[in-house]
Amino acid sequence: MMKNKTLFDKIWSNHSVGYRPDGKELLFIDRHVIHELHVPHAFSRLSKTQHAIHRKDLTVIVQDHTVPTRDGIELISEHIKVTREHAKNYGIQLIDVSSAEHGIVHVVSPELGLALPGFTLACPDSHASTVGAIGCLAFGCGTSELEHILVTQTMVMVKPKQMRVKLTGHLSSGVGAKDVALKIIGMLGVDAGKGYAVEFSGPIIDEMSVEQRMTLCNMSIEWSCRTCIIAPDHKTIEWCSSRAQTPKGKDWDEALNYWKGLSSDEECQFDKELSIDCSSLVPQITWGTEPSQVIDIGERVPFAPGLNSNLSFQYEKAMSYMGVSPGQDLKELSVNRVFIGSCSNSRINDLRDVAKLVKGRKVASHVKALIVPGSTATKRQAEKEGLDVIFKDAGFEWHKSGCSMCAGANGEVGQMGERCISTSNRNFENRQGRGVRTHLASPQMAAAAAIAGHIVDSREFLETL
Repeated sequence: MMKNKTLFDKIWSNHSVGYRPDGKELLFIDRHVIHELHVPHAFSRLSKTQHAIHRKDLTVIVQDHTVPTRDGIELISEHIKVTREHAKNYGIQLIDVSSAEHGIVHVVSPELGLALPGFTLACPDSHASTVGAIGCLAFGCGTSELEHILVTQTMVMVKPKQMRVKLTGHLSSGVGAKDVALKIIGMLGVDAGKGYAVEFSGPIIDEMSVEQRMTLCNMSIEWSCRTCIIAPDHKTIEWCSSRAQTPKGKDWDEALNYWKGLSSDEECQFDKELSIDCSSLVPQITWGTEPSQVIDIGERVPFAPGLNSNLSFQYEKAMSYMGVSPGQDLKELSVNRVFIGSCSNSRINDLRDVAKLVKGRKVASHVKALIVPGSTATKRQAEKEGLDVIFKDAGFEWHKSGCSMCAGANGEVGQMGERCISTSNRNFENRQGRGVRTHLASPQMAAAAAIAGHIVDSREFLETL
């Protein structure tokens, strides 16, 4: 193993297989996971060029974005139909809607062991870096890049600069990974990570579960990081040990030996280093139309900066869309809809946190609240633990796995003017339905709003448990 290297350097060097005259490198991709929104165009191009797929065994297709998650809805999108046809014609593994392994691509990739420590992974979706939580170096790719990977099993890239973000202190009760992620975006801005591969480290990371780390890594794209990664530890190894495609026997011993060396060396150098103390962190909630427009719960909506006309315009535009005013306290603001799901917060730990808060309580009569597990396996586990009963007794809709309201490409959207508390990763205008006003928050903050009928500090509910 190389000395004085970052974790990123170690994985990158092990997968770099060539250089181009323009300075870009060819990076071998261990796993290529694709969702149905990008399959039709990319595979149509393959048909026209008559290129062969280089490593079918390293490619998996997942149906998630256009999948209806409501019971009794059998709508099959054109994307789903065409994806099935291409998967069959090309002989590629397909995790279809009815599969016992079905789920959101960024949830099932680590869940099945498609993503593992030390691997490289590519996915035509911006939140590919979710699996950086287990020490897998993952990159989002475009449709043309997708085609290149299919044909060569390599991705053409400029090596990013590197940043280490050390998270210190300890999280208070009722504060989680989503709050950490939103706080970072609010502090640094949506462009702070542009051009960087980020490594998260520090006591907060050590305390987090693997699933919580996935939430943090998922949200790194919202401050423009090229990718992010966390060094695998004993939690990672234990989590990966039971996955279907985890190496077995002697291969496991070799993998384990490799994984134990996957950390940044003490003398390694980063292009930039940040340290963020999370000791005083409280639950976060967005007020505007991008993740950086976020405040502490109980803090007031900020006044638009007067010196920067462009930033002032952005603030005013966001406030107009969201129906909020400078100096306003978001608490007590009535809520119409609550969505708990997406690749950010739909794993079993998220559902357990929600169940703890809503047990024995009822969703407010004017609120439509839905919970969408990130995978069929997560859904089975939740039902085994009786969490679904708690949710339904409280008045939540319990859905099948899929992207649901996060993507909005499946008929699952809010109505014009509705105010929605969402655990997804983006609150852009019209993202969850035309004219829908989306506030991003943690699962417990979303659940508390569903019960109260308005935005509320979730810790008020947790204190009474």
